[in-house]
Amino acid sequence: MADIIRLLPDNVANQIAAGEVVQRPASVVKELLENSVDSEASEVKLIARESGKTFIQVIDNGKGMSETDSRMAFERHATSKITKAEDIFSIITKGFRGEALASISAVAQVEMRTRTFDSELGTHLKVAANVVELQEFCSCPQGTNIEVRNLFYNIPARRNFLKSNQVEQRHLIDEFERVAMAHPDVAFSFEHNGSEIFNLPASTLRQRIVNIFGKKYNEKLVPVEESTEILSIHGFVGKPEFARKTRGEQFFFVNHRFIKNAYLHKAVQKAFEGLLHDDSYPSYFLYLELDPARIDVNIHPTKTEVKFDDERAIHTIIRSSVKHSLGQYNIAPSLDFEHDQQFVSYPKSGSVEAPGIYIDPSFNPFNKDADHKTNAGSSAPSFKSGSNYQRPESSQSREWESLLGQIPEMPETKSEQGQLMASNEGLATTRKTYLQVGGKYILTKHGDGLILIHQKRAKERILFEKIMAALRNRQIPSQQLIFPQNIELNAADFTLSIEILPKLRALGFDLDEFGKNQLVVHGVPLFIENAPVQEIIENIIEAHKDFNDSSEEEYQETMAQKMAKVAAFRRGTLIENPAMANLVDELFASKSPYYNPEGKAIIINLTLSDIDKSFN
Repeated sequence: MADIIRLLPDNVANQIAAGEVVQRPASVVKELLENSVDSEASEVKLIARESGKTFIQVIDNGKGMSETDSRMAFERHATSKITKAEDIFSIITKGFRGEALASISAVAQVEMRTRTFDSELGTHLKVAANVVELQEFCSCPQGTNIEVRNLFYNIPARRNFLKSNQVEQRHLIDEFERVAMAHPDVAFSFEHNGSEIFNLPASTLRQRIVNIFGKKYNEKLVPVEESTEILSIHGFVGKPEFARKTRGEQFFFVNHRFIKNAYLHKAVQKAFEGLLHDDSYPSYFLYLELDPARIDVNIHPTKTEVKFDDERAIHTIIRSSVKHSLGQYNIAPSLDFEHDQQFVSYPKSGSVEAPGIYIDPSFNPFNKDADHKTNAGSSAPSFKSGSNYQRPESSQSREWESLLGQIPEMPETKSEQGQLMASNEGLATTRKTYLQVGGKYILTKHGDGLILIHQKRAKERILFEKIMAALRNRQIPSQQLIFPQNIELNAADFTLSIEILPKLRALGFDLDEFGKNQLVVHGVPLFIENAPVQEIIENIIEAHKDFNDSSEEEYQETMAQKMAKVAAFRRGTLIENPAMANLVDELFASKSPYYNPEGKAIIINLTLSDIDKSFN
């Protein structure tokens, strides 16, 4: 039998290895930006064309490389970071695998100019498919300038798997943001197709977050800072009222390296327990610093996944730190005995006068016509402490009065009772009585029992079916706004919004591009004219990110569901009886009145036997 095992040619082996490191243009951007940071650069500039498919350039003012180092950097397993295997567990820099430039040059055409601060001339290199085509001296500024052209030019099959320019541009922005947030002390800029997307000066962490995601984030951030023997943690979390219905800006950094870790994400979620609804997600920007020996970053080629030697302890520290910050900045519920309005505060010094009891001799409890309101000037009984103190009306008493005011008065005569019972028989009565409970549910009598209707889910079902019917007929009526509304998005979301602009217009939105990272909305779908426009568009953008290519009908259902969910009643919305009646009528006229678009129950039927069991 003939031998069948053979060594792969170097060019084939390099292309296969490059597949682990270079998956798309964003992978090239990540490696080059991290190399610039490792070179101690204070300014880094990224330039891309055609979403990086045809051209990527990274310019920095770092230390640069000598002639020998610049040539060695393109060899596989060449690195300045480690000399022995044990060094891997003390790494604090980014590129230590020694495969970045070798992998990039295996699948692209690379040109590099670099010079150290103590050299008069720099080095100019041209490499394509791991073959050095040119090496010469050149005149260039200190630092490194790398140009990558025609990615996957020698592997057409890999190039065919790249997504549209808009999708690849979003990935470029994601990688740029992660590196820029990990190093706020470095100035970064990003130019795409001749347009400047980011220009980030060196700044504090808070300023860097605001410069990337917009000025509105300045009021959303709550500082987090804690130091323990295991790790130090600092950064920010978003206030609960700004939580999003989809996963928003959520970033973990370990020793200035962006990571993904579902277990640590749960720690933040637990810290927000009781502050967020189940379908909301907080934003966070958390930076962990710990001994490199306690983590392993060498488990994935992209180094976005790490292992901790004591993940449970880190989980506990993160949860406690975030929870402490929320309480410290009065975000979480707390009880302050010195400032709580339910307690009367007495002076800490001086004498306290004992309360006296004063009786109104003119008060007649049998006189029903008397008006004893103090604000009318009558002599209603009151308790006083000293001559100048008058007890204010209790906030709790006002709450009880408002609560009792919602309870309908019981008929005084048997004839009135009979009339009330007759008017409540069945759902199809001419006059139906509804009662709103807790600002969330609608209660009404049905047969011998009661039914509870979840008002928000009922509205979701009604809006969803209206939007779907209009989409199928391709006739969504649009309501023009009296005053056009400007919507500011972060760079990644704005790029995606431009990509899906035709889809947004097909959903009934009349909007256009308006300046840098801004849209102007002239009209909205008629069904959601009173809903928060920016929140709806942000939810549609987030849903589009997670939506896999599928049928048009599935896409329409997903978008209609997002629109209906945001446009439906807010929790605690008070509804008058006629509006409740109209809502119930529309609900039972829909195709599926018992479940909302997410499959959650809208109606609960409480029979007489269910009620009887509650009193056993």
